[in-house]
Amino acid sequence: MADMASTDVAAETGKDTGNPKRGRALRVLGGVVVIAALLAGLYWAIFSRGRVETDNAYVGGDTALVTPQLAGTVVQVKVGGTQAVQAGDVLVVLDDADARIAVAQAEAALAQARQRYGQAGALADAAAARAAGRAAEIAAARSRLAEAEAMLARVKGEYDRRQTLAGSGAVSNEELAAARAALAAANATREAARTAVAAAQDTARSAAGDAAAAAALVKGTTIATAPDIRAAEAALARARLDLSRTVIRAPVAGIVTNRNVQVGQRVAGGAPLMTLVPTTGLFVDANFKESQLERIREGQKVELESDLYGSNVTHHGTVVGLAGGTGAAFALIPAQNATGNWVKVVQRLPVRIALDEAELNAHPLRVGLSMTAVVDTRP
Repeated sequence: MADMASTDVAAETGKDTGNPKRGRALRVLGGVVVIAALLAGLYWAIFSRGRVETDNAYVGGDTALVTPQLAGTVVQVKVGGTQAVQAGDVLVVLDDADARIAVAQAEAALAQARQRYGQAGALADAAAARAAGRAAEIAAARSRLAEAEAMLARVKGEYDRRQTLAGSGAVSNEELAAARAALAAANATREAARTAVAAAQDTARSAAGDAAAAAALVKGTTIATAPDIRAAEAALARARLDLSRTVIRAPVAGIVTNRNVQVGQRVAGGAPLMTLVPTTGLFVDANFKESQLERIREGQKVELESDLYGSNVTHHGTVVGLAGGTGAAFALIPAQNATGNWVKVVQRLPVRIALDEAELNAHPLRVGLSMTAVVDTRP
């Protein structure tokens, strides 16, 4: 038994010493594995340490909803789906017959307002002239009153003299009666003159009031600042604005999407006609796990790859902000976790990433495309 054991050990020893190449290969393989591990660790330490990655990222953009600002019938649709347009391009044209009539009416109303202002100025001048004329009439009435009073004084003196002489028989009764009648006539003439003065004064006051009322319509204003004219100008501007709104233009440059308007269709104000998706100013919303957010900050650089271009094209961006809450927090029916069978689910928070415009121009993206985002969190 001892001899057999010695024979086996000698056989195994001879076998090992007889395959030196196998031992060398194992040592080389072990060295290669160690070197590869060291290189991988070195690569991770230099290039991957401090970088967080997610493939739950999508291109976004501030789309523009095209709606009419007034109701009307569509007479032209100048764009189709997927068509690229520039800001200011005509998209839809509405029937403008009613708007043109409104503009014509507003222009006529403005002309009438200007005409009335001119008439008001002329009436004010005329009223002022009449008021001045009434003052002259008062002066004339007062002059006639003075004449009547002078005549009355003279006639009364003659009457008094004749009445004094009547007792001596020097004046006949007929002559005294004539003097008495002349005195009564002079009194009547004086009263009529007084009444004429009062009437002239009342007429002058009325004329002055009319002149003041007429002057108030144009006082302190010009044809450019008169209230009626400004109101008519505002109505005309509104009518012209409504006319311009019958031509619906692109508010921004972009791609036409969701076009749902046809020629002959009656549209209401505010009804959605189409959506413009921008090709510039795009961003990426990358949904990182909450465990990845510890070192993500605004201003950090990001490398992104899209499924559209693959690894051949790398877009670069910058973190511009983190959302105020997770998608689950703002869901229509938020999750109710106060239950006995609650299971924790790792949440994701959207991180907004602004893209480089020059790279977007060279390699355009579209809203909704999938992206892979890698944020460099190293200081």
